[in-house]
Amino acid sequence: MLPPLAASAETVLTANIEPATTWVQNFNPFNQTSARQSTSDFIYEPLVIFNRFDHDKANYRLAKSYKIADDLKSVEFTLRDGLKWSDGKDLTAKDVVFTFNYVKKNPALDFVSVWNILDKVEAIDEHTVKFSLSSPSSLAVNRLIELPIVPQHIWADIAEPVTFANETPVGSGPMTEIPRFTPQTYDQCRNPYYWDAENLKIDCFRFPQLADNNQMLTATASGELDWGTSFLPNVEQTYVAKDPDHFHYWYTAGSMVEFIFNQETANADNKKAFQDVKFRRAMSMTLDRQGMVNVAGYGYPTLNEDPTTFGQVYASWTDPKVLEEFGKYAKYDVDGAKELLDAAGYVDADGDGFRDNPDGTPIKFDIIVPNSWTDWLDTVRIAVEGMHDAGINANIGTPEEAVWGQDLITGKFDAAINSISAAALPYYPYQRAFNRDDVGKTRFTAQRWFNDDLSTLLNEFTLTSDMDKQKAIMTKAQRIVAENMPLLPVYNNPTWYQYNTKRFTGWSTPDKPFVNPTLSRQNHARLLHLLALRPVK
Repeated sequence: MLPPLAASAETVLTANIEPATTWVQNFNPFNQTSARQSTSDFIYEPLVIFNRFDHDKANYRLAKSYKIADDLKSVEFTLRDGLKWSDGKDLTAKDVVFTFNYVKKNPALDFVSVWNILDKVEAIDEHTVKFSLSSPSSLAVNRLIELPIVPQHIWADIAEPVTFANETPVGSGPMTEIPRFTPQTYDQCRNPYYWDAENLKIDCFRFPQLADNNQMLTATASGELDWGTSFLPNVEQTYVAKDPDHFHYWYTAGSMVEFIFNQETANADNKKAFQDVKFRRAMSMTLDRQGMVNVAGYGYPTLNEDPTTFGQVYASWTDPKVLEEFGKYAKYDVDGAKELLDAAGYVDADGDGFRDNPDGTPIKFDIIVPNSWTDWLDTVRIAVEGMHDAGINANIGTPEEAVWGQDLITGKFDAAINSISAAALPYYPYQRAFNRDDVGKTRFTAQRWFNDDLSTLLNEFTLTSDMDKQKAIMTKAQRIVAENMPLLPVYNNPTWYQYNTKRFTGWSTPDKPFVNPTLSRQNHARLLHLLALRPVK
């Protein structure tokens, strides 16, 4: 533990990382709902980080190299020499093997379903780990590096790892120490044994508790925050104009935002509608996507009217024939939605002003959205208006973010707004959204729609590194998604990113876009960004 003085060091970087009504001291890297979002990367460093802003270049972290076997049936990682945990004990291949076997023993921890592709993990020597795959895969590395590596000497004694809060973590990353933690703020400071300490010029992160976008706007515009990652309305006037020399932002197209219907909802009447592709298509046609971009997003998001979900992020992969055939279902057309509902038998059977199922049973559902995300709240309000215009009894539900995330993971909801992070290839968002084995582990599969033919295609994609073959496979895959519309995309969120150059330099900028700049936990490259920052002298 660092002495208390570290929390008041000159190089304290203040950041907004997530909304919260109060901070809860939880640094369990396997916890996808309650753990602080500063846990991964900063406390538990990945083996490798692939930089999407640099042609997916491998930036080696705990590992110094990896090698994929010619037959694609195994991967070997070689760790750096001299690695230590933050308590000074050696970090070796045994810790890596322990972590993967520990997750196998406790499958609730396997939030990336890594053991669906693994046969066994073994330490070849003190620095080398061999992962034997259950079937050949050219993309296994990307899945393997998602699992955090934890110290055997700590976690071997944890009887209940799912509920373990890990309040005083022992990690491998640059910021492992927690000298101060209160419900209103916490400091996360440098690892005294960090292997890359020479490049780390920040002593501490400071995370103030900010409950919603309005509080975040106040903290950002006052100059309190150095690194921001929130939606700010009219950012030029509310932020940049306060100090044009130092206050900046940069928004690039990122995660896809979509509406989803839970195919396994406990509400039997809603389930009938949700499982009907005609209903889903009609609901998609009620969505005023441009209005959501202009009004809810102040014009910052990138419109996504692509039934394949690819949008501009993966435009080079889109088959124009698929867009021609199914594109109308991703366009705003309330009259067309009404016609589709009429033809499918969704009429007002009981005279209450709302359409019912073809068998006369009622349809009524809430679309849940985190109560602190003002841009998404406005997006859902626009969606509800469109659905009401088409005669559908949809309403808005506003749980706290943690509850919203937990409900998506456990399936305790009817409809929701959700998002899936951008990646180097369209395979990854499809794999996240449509992997049956991830149900109950991640919110990305919350719609609970699966297709055996699509699963087969995604598996085939991993068996080749030939781009032409991959494109042919993805052409078939996107047709299945577009035809069934399990996700209703509306726009691609910007990578919300505000930065203050008054106290720190080295930021990723439009002029020097060396890394994805957002502080979001979905962005592992945030670690590379931290290491590039320097205090202003």
